Amino acid sequence: MKQIARVLIVLFIVLFSAVSGKSQEYTPPVLPDFSASIKTGKIQLDWISGFRGVQQIGIQRSLDSVLNFNTIGYAAEPNESRNAYLDNKPLPGNNYYRLFILFTNGKYFYSKTVLSVPDSTISASKKIELGDVKDAVPNGKTVEKPWHPSNYVYTTADGNINIQLPDALQKKYSIKFYEPNGVFLFEIDHVKQPFLILEKAIFLRSGWFNFELFEDGKLKEKWSIFIPLNYRS
Repeated sequence: MKQIARVLIVLFIVLFSAVSGKSQEYTPPVLPDFSASIKTGKIQLDWISGFRGVQQIGIQRSLDSVLNFNTIGYAAEPNESRNAYLDNKPLPGNNYYRLFILFTNGKYFYSKTVLSVPDSTISASKKIELGDVKDAVPNGKTVEKPWHPSNYVYTTADGNINIQLPDALQKKYSIKFYEPNGVFLFEIDHVKQPFLILEKAIFLRSGWFNFELFEDGKLKEKWSIFIPLNYRS
């Protein structure tokens, strides 16, 4: 019995040493250089990986960066060193992204999570004013001279909608968007940051839209925005 026990102990030590040696030699792959830039009506994802033996790269999106990540597409060439993906239908609010990388040997891992940010090459500092929409025809009527952009929800030169609420951290703001005929489109139940960008693609078309801005449950502003067909960069 003692001899059998010694043999078993020796076998255990040998196996443990082999497994330990392999685990020490293994180094997890470096996470990709991953970014997400807000363009005119879409979000462009770019990354550099250089991995080999990649079977699939899934692009996952979430609104809260922690939970509810959903796969929205896959990289066309997962083994390319440089890769990109266009999210043509971003969601209202902050869009967070991560990559799910699956290797041919069955191993996988997730990249870091990144928040989409405005493309620095696009000028978006100027609001669209009356002169930019004077020829537009909402509801079959010409634009009235008293129209002016909101100070809280407005379109900028890149065609996106900016939401600017400096005290958003202290108060609860919500926004509802409508078609000109009153048909409800979507709602941002809680604007949690002082500055937020809505990509033009969310609205699916150019033209006029109405919105209602609520502060702590009370209507703060009811106004309209215009998304042009063409953009200025």
